[in-house]
Amino acid sequence: MKPAGRIAAAIEVLTDVEQRHRPVADALKDWGLSHRFAGSGDRAAIGNLVFDVLRWRRSSAFRAGEDTARAVTLATLRFHWGVGLADLTDLCTGTHGPGELTEAERAALATDRLAEAPADVAADIPDWLAPAFEDNFGDDWVAEAAALAARAPVDLRVNTLKADPAKVLAALKRFGAEKGAISPVGIRLPARDGWERAPNITREDLYQRGQVEVQDEGSQAAALMTLAHPGEQILDLCAGAGGKTLALAAQMDNRGQLHATDADQNQLAPIFERLKRAGVRNAQVHRAGSDLSALRGKMDKVLVDAPCSGSGTWRRRPETKWRLTPEALEKRTDQQADVLDTARQFVRPGGTLIYVTCSVLPQENEAQIADFLDRASDFTLTSMADAWVDVAGSSAPMPWSAEGLMMTMTPAATGTDGFFVAALKRTG
Repeated sequence: MKPAGRIAAAIEVLTDVEQRHRPVADALKDWGLSHRFAGSGDRAAIGNLVFDVLRWRRSSAFRAGEDTARAVTLATLRFHWGVGLADLTDLCTGTHGPGELTEAERAALATDRLAEAPADVAADIPDWLAPAFEDNFGDDWVAEAAALAARAPVDLRVNTLKADPAKVLAALKRFGAEKGAISPVGIRLPARDGWERAPNITREDLYQRGQVEVQDEGSQAAALMTLAHPGEQILDLCAGAGGKTLALAAQMDNRGQLHATDADQNQLAPIFERLKRAGVRNAQVHRAGSDLSALRGKMDKVLVDAPCSGSGTWRRRPETKWRLTPEALEKRTDQQADVLDTARQFVRPGGTLIYVTCSVLPQENEAQIADFLDRASDFTLTSMADAWVDVAGSSAPMPWSAEGLMMTMTPAATGTDGFFVAALKRTG
């Protein structure tokens, strides 16, 4: 397909999403099934444009003067992809293109008016979330929010149970691979621009043999900051598909006992194959709803990778930014409080509860920890600054934190997805 046809296809997909209120992935899949002539490269390219439109939806709508699928797509191409007005005019009138620009469209696309936009529009977030961002990031909140709209790189974690990071890095150099800036076992494949598709690492032998896992470097750092050691007893209470479980097993060098469970059995389902592929031998998976009473008061570490808004992952799932509601956020904070109260019973005296979210919102992070400490007088915060130095080294600048205790990683501060980490030691 030529670019003109890809643009028209992206508008068609976005219109389908808007009118039928359906997941973007479903709309893209259905479009591909009904347009068999489009190859995998075309489908990936169309997906690139669709997701970029969703990343910058508010700022693009402001620039275009309207919030239709066509308007925001054209504005994204013009102001984010850097397509000149003359070239965009030609693309629109090209074969299978979206149709000739109107005079109003031409006028809107001729001049960038974003400097006139309200701060929350420039930040590309829902207006009701602006106070939370300002509360968390102060004068830097617009830049922090805007960074969550950029494309994300492909981050990999080298599985040290099976591979050496230096050898894996050398094998992936053809993809432009770079050593991770934070995680000592991290490798980064830079984000692609425009129509260019990201490499599909899951097809590579390194992935198939369990030598690497796809995992954002912020998630890797959060797992590393649990400071898991060989021989410990650790519970991953919200294991999901097992990304952090695998990372913990590697840190433990397959020694000790790692328990993994999740309240959602469907989310937990992929963990079994992933553990097998990674060569993990010290993990025991407990099905959702299992009786864990035998573990109470015995765990050296309990990791709570809590259910959250996912605001820290908007680079990878931009459509979720516009679906989040105050009611959904309140439901998540209630769930977080419940899971923290559940987790505390498994921590042994002197053990540590590690609370992680892929969120940058203070309601889910600092406020949640403050409320927990009010309820749990036998827990106290430990220093994330110390853990950060242990993981990233003393030369790596400390990201957003409260007196070195709780910590928030962000795309702007650390080049990662947004992650919050706090560690609480049981004193009694």
